[in-house]
Amino acid sequence: MTFLALIGHLLNFAAPACGLALLLWGMPRLWPRARAGRWAARKELLALCGLGVAVLLVGLVVFGRDAKMLTYTALVLAQGSLVWWVRGR
Repeated sequence: MTFLALIGHLLNFAAPACGLALLLWGMPRLWPRARAGRWAARKELLALCGLGVAVLLVGLVVFGRDAKMLTYTALVLAQGSLVWWVRGR
């Protein structure tokens, strides 16, 4: 495997976590009456991405392969819970 192929695999592995993090981070900013978070915007986005990649890594270790639906369910629940906690709801 070449270095560029490795980078491509790692980016594709992290893409669902970072994509969902961008959606969860950006959607509350579309509503003018949305509450401000407890953290700065950059810290919130980095925490969401980090948590998401960690959940995907745990799913990879537990199931022995990537892209299991239970892992994606855990990803949505973990990141959604973090946004809920950061937004103070």
